[in-house]
Amino acid sequence: MKYFDELKRTMEWIAEQPKTMFVGQTVAGPGTFMFQTLRDVPKDRTLEMPINESFQMQFTIGLSLAGYVPISVYPRQNFLLLATADMVNMLDKIPAISDNQVLPKIIIRVAAGPYKPVHPGHQHVGNYAEGFKKMFSWIEVIELEEPEDIFPTYKYALEREDNKATLIIEHGNYYNDK
Repeated sequence: MKYFDELKRTMEWIAEQPKTMFVGQTVAGPGTFMFQTLRDVPKDRTLEMPINESFQMQFTIGLSLAGYVPISVYPRQNFLLLATADMVNMLDKIPAISDNQVLPKIIIRVAAGPYKPVHPGHQHVGNYAEGFKKMFSWIEVIELEEPEDIFPTYKYALEREDNKATLIIEHGNYYNDK
């Protein structure tokens, strides 16, 4: 079992589940290494977003409030930082603000970008998992280290009964290494 193959298989499984929608940059067409895991996902389950990370998170929250289970895809953690205010001040606080009456189930899919075979620049390879864990009280943060953890983690995030939002961190270097 390879890291990339498990991601691809898992994304195709998620696309078969009711009310799921992939939202983000290069979810409907090529442009980043993550697209290859989505290339066989039905196009009616993808919604390409402009490069506006904050808007994407706000849109994702809205989809969830409308009854969808969005998988919001950010190819690199460095750029997810642009949506962090929306995650910290909105998504993470909605349960407290609503007295746990509104629990937006969202999967945020992000990667620590690959730095080989060619290093793309320091603004593309950050891993802020520990920082995210410290900022959130309701959103759960999970890092995917091994291929065998991929499907169970995404399945857990999709089927969790507590309806928490889940930030799942992949590692771009593992796409070819593991």
